[in-house]
Amino acid sequence: MFSEKVILVEGKSDKLRLIPVLDEATEIICTNGTISNVKLEEILSPYDDLPIYAFLDADKSGEQIRSIVKKEFPEAIHLYTKSMYCEVANTPLDVLASILKRVNIKVRKEFLL
Repeated sequence: MFSEKVILVEGKSDKLRLIPVLDEATEIICTNGTISNVKLEEILSPYDDLPIYAFLDADKSGEQIRSIVKKEFPEAIHLYTKSMYCEVANTPLDVLASILKRVNIKVRKEFLL
């Protein structure tokens, strides 16, 4: 299946949390924690022609990565989980579905309330 979008997350647990919610071909890339400008460009360069969504945790590490993404990929769309969940991996599936749907990413209907 060909990916039409790229979602950038911090870790594998974030990726695993998103997979069951998605209902379209989407590449999910993990930064595996703090990342440099060079490393970010390296991991995202194969996806130059695709829309990039940064779905990062609501913590210090997530904000540091988000800052780099904004600088290096100003066209990226930023998605935010509620601070009460702190991490994408802790966000309820229906909340994730709602966040993704708002930016026209197709989600599985069973996760929509």
